[in-house]
Amino acid sequence: MGYSSLLECIKDLEKNGHLIRIKEEVDPNIDIATYHLDEFRKQGKALLFENVKGSKYPAVSNLYGTLERSNFIFRDSINKVKKLINLKIDPINGFKNPLSSLQSAFYALNALPKKVSLPKYFEEISISDLPQIKCWPDDGGSFITLPQVFSEDVNNPGIMNSNLGMYRIQISGNDYIKNEEIGIHYQIHRGIGIHQKRAIEKGVPLKVSIFVGGPPAHTFSSVMPLPDNMSELTFAGILGAKRFRYSVVDGYTISADADFVICGEISNDLKPEGPFGDHLGYYSLKHDFPYLKVKKVLAKKNAIWPFTVVGRPPQEDSQFGKLIHAMTGSAVENEIPGLKAVNAVDDSGVHPLLLAIGSERYTPYNPTKVPQELLTIANHILGTGQLSLAKYLLIVDDDNAPDINNKKAFFKYLLERVDWSRDLHFQTMTSIDTLDYSSKTLNEGSKVIIAAAGKLKRNLKKENPSLSLPKYFSNSFIVTEGILAIDGTGDIKSLITYLESVSLDGIALITLVDDAKFVSEDFSNWLWICFTRSNPSHDIYGLNSKTINKHFSCSVPIIDARIKEHHAPVLIR
Repeated sequence: MGYSSLLECIKDLEKNGHLIRIKEEVDPNIDIATYHLDEFRKQGKALLFENVKGSKYPAVSNLYGTLERSNFIFRDSINKVKKLINLKIDPINGFKNPLSSLQSAFYALNALPKKVSLPKYFEEISISDLPQIKCWPDDGGSFITLPQVFSEDVNNPGIMNSNLGMYRIQISGNDYIKNEEIGIHYQIHRGIGIHQKRAIEKGVPLKVSIFVGGPPAHTFSSVMPLPDNMSELTFAGILGAKRFRYSVVDGYTISADADFVICGEISNDLKPEGPFGDHLGYYSLKHDFPYLKVKKVLAKKNAIWPFTVVGRPPQEDSQFGKLIHAMTGSAVENEIPGLKAVNAVDDSGVHPLLLAIGSERYTPYNPTKVPQELLTIANHILGTGQLSLAKYLLIVDDDNAPDINNKKAFFKYLLERVDWSRDLHFQTMTSIDTLDYSSKTLNEGSKVIIAAAGKLKRNLKKENPSLSLPKYFSNSFIVTEGILAIDGTGDIKSLITYLESVSLDGIALITLVDDAKFVSEDFSNWLWICFTRSNPSHDIYGLNSKTINKHFSCSVPIIDARIKEHHAPVLIR
């Protein structure tokens, strides 16, 4: 449905039984986040907090907490967006179905943003008037967790060349001057970073506007992975079935339909931002980042403050990924020749682990398949947008491959076919997600491609092997077929020496963890721990390992996914 405001969406959710009102006063320091987390865990309803301590503005959370509710919010738009995307993927189909294509083209007219006079319902306020929501005990202050950060390219200004991204905003704490400065944390590979670089080169300030609230289509558009040459505001108009309305005041763009707008200039110097309990399930630590010198803060007279709580996935933000996939379908696959399916695994925090299925057609006359085209596809994936932040890319050929979303089946298929003497391909000293602390260096780490093709090479073990582990190693458990978890604090070299001396038939992958029982109880636990707590170049070892012509090989790899001194703390309430 094309909501004109956040309030209209909330009323519709309440009318249809999707929202609960919390009338008693709620403390924005931890308590409000606890309400949210409890409701999300039981796949509950959206929450409207009518009385937030210290602020006159109500707050709403868990709007997108279930895929069912997200689909309800965008029920009139999803299919139209799909048609537009499919028309781009297959324009010939437009000639086959001209009526449908004309309807899609007409709907796309909403893509053009509309300039209006500044609405009179805005009033000027201060940063301290906003709900000061702190979600985790060791957060560095209060944060905006659903911001829409607007910036333009100073070399090519204009609304159609803008970027709208969701970068967390710290509004209190640390060394920020109250009401005058707020922190902006943006990860690498983000549009605002390109804009700031060009502003620095030109010697001019980068003017930024932060929108909070407004129609849900605006919030969702700020996380939509769009091409660099497409403004998120155009997508917001299409998804919301209403042109994005904006005003320009003193050089700042103001969303006419937002509940709150913060205007300011990005500094060229830095201040500490964080810590912040993040979507990988750990605290991202305090680091120097740019900050915003606040010039003006506006609010609607009936404004509502939307927020979410992030933490170990799945959380509310996980539904964004599901909704994006529902809308885009096979758009990514169609951009990369030979790619059949890709899954950014939410259990591991999205960026650390990608699963992919591709074709293997390079030598069709050769009955013995080996990964060739798969490696070409894998390198293309790692050169595509935010997929480039992946640390682990596991790719298999499409010959009877399982559903990409069946993660256990995917690992089984790969481990039955992988050749560890050939199929590990590392990239070192490259970029990884800013929020990933598996490396000692911020933004820098390593990647590994594991590519498997061809016929079955081994049968995987389902039962726990009988092992007499060496000193300082305690337990071993089968996680799923072919994957063994071992815990302990000992030197991994002594473990390797021992394991090389015993029979491990049917074991294709070993992970060294802090609690083998915990990771074996739930495959999601293993995915989270294994791939968030390891840096491939430093933490992948192997039984009977060799390095020949700079290629690492082994008989069975071991991933050391124990917590290390440089890792960020786990989120605990």
